[in-house]
Amino acid sequence: MPIPKLPDAELEVFACLTRLKEATAREIREAIRGYRPMAHGSVLTLLKRLEAKSLVTKRKGPVGKAHLYRPTQELSETSGRVVQNLVRRIFGGDSVALVASLFETQPPNREELAQLRRLLDEMDRQTEGEAP
Repeated sequence: MPIPKLPDAELEVFACLTRLKEATAREIREAIRGYRPMAHGSVLTLLKRLEAKSLVTKRKGPVGKAHLYRPTQELSETSGRVVQNLVRRIFGGDSVALVASLFETQPPNREELAQLRRLLDEMDRQTEGEAP
C-alpha cells in the first residue's frame, strides 16, 4: 500500500520511527528535538494520526503506561516523493544543484566521500553503453 502524502510533522515523526524501528513517544521526541522540538502530547497526537492511517502500530511497553510504536511500512517511497518534489520545485529539476546545495550546508566527511565515490562508480557502471 503506498504511503499517503503526509504533513511535514507527521513525515518527520514517521521518518524518525522508521530509523529507530521501534520507540516510545518520549524516545521519538528526544530523537527529533534538535530539528523539530515539540511537546510530548504533540508527538502522541501525530502518532495517533499515523496509526489512523495504518502507518504505525503500537503495543503496550514493558514498564508503566508507555506504548512502543513501530512503522508498518518503509519510508523509501515517501522520501523519494519528497526529494523529487524538492528537486522540481526548488531546484528546477536540477538534481546536481540539490546535491551541491546540500554539500555547501553540510559538507561530507572523508567516509561519506568514499561512499559517494562508490555510489557514483556503481551508477557509472550501470549506465555504460547507454546513449549520453
